Amino acid sequence: MDQIVQQVTDAIGGFFDNPIIQLGIQLFAVYWVILWLAAAYWAFRDMQLRSDNPVLPYLSAALIVLFTPLLFPFGVIVYRIIRPQEKIGEVYERNLAEEALLAEVEALKTCPSCNRRIHDEWIICPTCRTRLNRVCANCGRLVGLDWSLCAWCGRDFERADIAALEPMSDARPEQLEPPPAKNRGRSASVRDSASSRSASATSMRQGASGQTSEP
Repeated sequence: MDQIVQQVTDAIGGFFDNPIIQLGIQLFAVYWVILWLAAAYWAFRDMQLRSDNPVLPYLSAALIVLFTPLLFPFGVIVYRIIRPQEKIGEVYERNLAEEALLAEVEALKTCPSCNRRIHDEWIICPTCRTRLNRVCANCGRLVGLDWSLCAWCGRDFERADIAALEPMSDARPEQLEPPPAKNRGRSASVRDSASSRSASATSMRQGASGQTSEP
């Protein structure tokens, strides 16, 4: 039995004593060490893509290094479990997509009264009959209710409204101011003198007619 064991041991020792086998073992050891260091560098770069913290990449690489070249595959497994699930670029793209969706939702116009979806070219909401837009009298295009002038033709709505109100104010009858007190006194004296003159003329005519009637 001991001879059999000795023969097996000698065969194994002779196999490993072969220079080609020893060179292969040395190359495999060098490859394994390079793979260990490459795994540490991969963990460092991967954490840089997944976190803004400047310390976490170094901790990730140290985790792989601490597992030694013999056990570093287990360190890679542990790192893949505890690392963040999304990269910074993926998070940024997701946020952009969400912002784009929110912008599209906000771009959809709704009625201020009933909150129903409306069209940009509608003048009145068909649901609650709320006025939405108005038509420019100069160019015939739709303009907002809060616009002070037309963006298409430049018509100033405020000046147009003022010009429309001016004829109405001019058409109002002006009230006559009463004459001053001095003028009223002079006019009364003129009327009194005129009435006295007419009365004296009338009495003179009556006297003349009476004289002619007597024989």
